[in-house]
Amino acid sequence: MPVHAAALHRALEGLQGLQRLHAATGATHAAAWAEPSGSICLIREDVGRHNALDKLIGALLRDEIDTARGFALITSRASYEMALKAAMAGMPLLAAISAPTAYAIRISEEAGLSLLGFFRNEQFVIYSCPAAATRGAAMIGSSAAPKVAAAT
Repeated sequence: MPVHAAALHRALEGLQGLQRLHAATGATHAAAWAEPSGSICLIREDVGRHNALDKLIGALLRDEIDTARGFALITSRASYEMALKAAMAGMPLLAAISAPTAYAIRISEEAGLSLLGFFRNEQFVIYSCPAAATRGAAMIGSSAAPKVAAAT
């Protein structure tokens, strides 16, 4: 399920307006689930970035949402545990506003999870499995290096 770069940015823009706890406190992380179009359908917040993702995965399972049809966004860096949880939940793509760890990249590659980092300001870096995130994106860089993509 390739995700268009415009859908990724639509989801990021929508996320900011849905973070009620963060707006009130400035001290929470969010994890959100977006449809392939970029529409946010679920968001969970917590002071812990891992807890926010755990809550999101629990809500997806409870509501019987097909995790193969959409993508997750997190307002933090991506640790290997977060990449592993996303992959085990059947998510094809995890986008983080900050950097992933080296082990998160390795886990994502092994699991077939597209991992995006530095997801902000109309661009992102694709660290693993670029096929799910390249439709409609302008790619820059060599095949050996992470790819920077911008909405076209």
